[in-house]
Amino acid sequence: MVGGARLLAAADDTVQVWSLAGDVAAGHELTESDLVAERVHFADAGAVDSYFTVDDELPADLEVDRPLDAGELLPRGAVGSAGGSGLVHVPLSVEPELVPGSVRPGAVVDVYVVAAPSAQRRPGGDAGPALAGVAVLEAPPADAGFGAGGRRQLVVAVPEDDAAAFFTLLGDVDTPSLTVVRRD
Repeated sequence: MVGGARLLAAADDTVQVWSLAGDVAAGHELTESDLVAERVHFADAGAVDSYFTVDDELPADLEVDRPLDAGELLPRGAVGSAGGSGLVHVPLSVEPELVPGSVRPGAVVDVYVVAAPSAQRRPGGDAGPALAGVAVLEAPPADAGFGAGGRRQLVVAVPEDDAAAFFTLLGDVDTPSLTVVRRD
């Protein structure tokens, strides 16, 4: 029996790689608390090169450039240096009832800008989302509003050019109201 255990231990061809402890959104800067070590057997020995192993020295400013799910192995192709993704973090102040309660970090959402019926709006606006398919980086629980008005703050990762257009749109609307729609 001891000989069998030694033989199996010698035949262990698993590799320890990093996987995600929880869901992370595009633009999230990874820290040690985001990662857990996991032993994995790769049928193709070369496949391990696509992932970060626990023996790799991780850069201090590792930023995710696409959403990753809890338990997913950390792929080398899904990360880059912080600030190199072209994404900016945009804070949104939203009435709690205009955000689905299921919106959490890692969710993908569309953001609509709605003008009050009496508000003046410059011509040229359309009815589509002001921000489409953006990743939520931060989202407090739905019952944890902030500020005196009880509004909910979300932080989304937005391509820099889209952020500029979004803020221009907000400036074009008197008394804008934001509505967030979660994508599945």
